[in-house]
Amino acid sequence: GIVLELLKEAMVSKLGDTKGFLIDGYPQELKDAEEFESKIGEPKLVLCLDCSAETMSSRLLMRNQSSQSSDNIETPEERIESYYQASKPLIAYYESKTQLCKVN
Repeated sequence: GIVLELLKEAMVSKLGDTKGFLIDGYPQELKDAEEFESKIGEPKLVLCLDCSAETMSSRLLMRNQSSQSSDNIETPEERIESYYQASKPLIAYYESKTQLCKVN
């Protein structure tokens, strides 16, 4: 709820100054998309950056090497699996609305 309210405030404050918004990394789950649509509105287009699990894994490993934080003990494989489990319903939802554009 907090993230959605912050997004809404930022979007409303810029309504007269922009043609649209690009929101990176949100929504991450179907319930977030449904809440976004009910409180803000339907997006005109949703971009999905489609890459292989191998590419995601190598990027996560590079990010972990450059970060000194050990807060997240999940392995890259666990994080990727969590991502797939959360994003499959979200991707199907937007595909059914013909708002999804997959970018390889």
